[in-house]
Amino acid sequence: MTADRVPKAVGTAWALLALNTLGSAGAKTVVAIPRSLIQMLTMGALVVAFALALAVNRPLRFRASAFVFLLTLLLVPSLIASVHLEVGLGALFRCARLALFVATLWLLTRWWNGGLAFVRLHIRMYFAVLGLVAAGLVVAPGTAMPEYYGGRLVGALWPLTPPQIGQYAAVVIGLTVLLLLGRRTTGVGAAVVIAPSLVLLAMTHTRTATLGLLIGLVLAVGSLFLTSAAARRVFAWAVLCATVAAVVFSSALRAWFLRGQSQENFSNLTGRAKVWDALLAVPRTAGEQVFGMGLGDKSFDGLPIDNSWLAVYHEQGLLGVTLVAALLVVLGGVALLRPPSLPRACAIFLISYCALSSYTEVGLGDASAYLLHLTLAASLLVAPTPAAPPPAADVPARHVPRWARR
Repeated sequence: MTADRVPKAVGTAWALLALNTLGSAGAKTVVAIPRSLIQMLTMGALVVAFALALAVNRPLRFRASAFVFLLTLLLVPSLIASVHLEVGLGALFRCARLALFVATLWLLTRWWNGGLAFVRLHIRMYFAVLGLVAAGLVVAPGTAMPEYYGGRLVGALWPLTPPQIGQYAAVVIGLTVLLLLGRRTTGVGAAVVIAPSLVLLAMTHTRTATLGLLIGLVLAVGSLFLTSAAARRVFAWAVLCATVAAVVFSSALRAWFLRGQSQENFSNLTGRAKVWDALLAVPRTAGEQVFGMGLGDKSFDGLPIDNSWLAVYHEQGLLGVTLVAALLVVLGGVALLRPPSLPRACAIFLISYCALSSYTEVGLGDASAYLLHLTLAASLLVAPTPAAPPPAADVPARHVPRWARR
């Protein structure tokens, strides 16, 4: 099996993991889909993914991974806090989901070899989701850009929020650009993926995804600066275009970035800061500080937390925050130690994107798309297994005459 190929069952399991992370809550769809049905489909996808990974991994083999090991340790505070049922039976259900998610990742580590196979699977899966969003925009433009979201693009066929769509578009664009720089895809193929994804990203009006895409690409392309002439050209052109855009379109960019909000509303991050202050002001016992309140729906007092670190602190305590920080530190440290390469650049893009997004998005402490992005980065940073040397050919013994033996 080459570095850029995996069994079809493995690819299907990876796609089902991505389907499981789409979630069940979001915008109103053209045809109202019961949330229970969506949860049944997403949870069923996770069960099938685990079954496929278990069936294809025979005999059972795992690859040592500090990343998945830390994810396994994250189950400890999640379970300890959830058994108290302070947030209801749903906490235990979410713990079981996270455990099954991590178990599936352990089964898939067998095919982690530092190749780009999972990158291609990642792009195809999320580009298919973007295609579903685009289909919803064509079928019902009014539903796809509702007023209650400020005219931002949402999922009209599957309940997806603007930040979710922006996240998928940014990751697809960033990885495809890097594949193009590494000459692992054609210009036409890259344009077919990048152009519509850019349009959808712009229509979501998502600042976090846009900044994560730009900063992640700068760091990823910069990691190839010394070894790739194409990366140096792209970097130089990007700096030039960014400078011209900042001078010529400064007012338009500022208006887009403010998104019609007042300066006060923008300064408190669209009300997020008020939720964060209230969350931190709640008195907690020593056990709640260490282990958290149990896995919930990433909300506080009925309002979304919208910060991965505070969500992890609220649900998994200081122990969970420490483990999540260790995840990013381990991935970032390994990425810095690896020699420059295209897989390393893709990993740097994903790590930086998830780290930046963690300030205004949740998902680092539970089964989510962000956790799947970091898993992809971990698979790219695995040192390739050296090929076994070919067996030595049997050389027939040379006949020695009897007189020479004497």
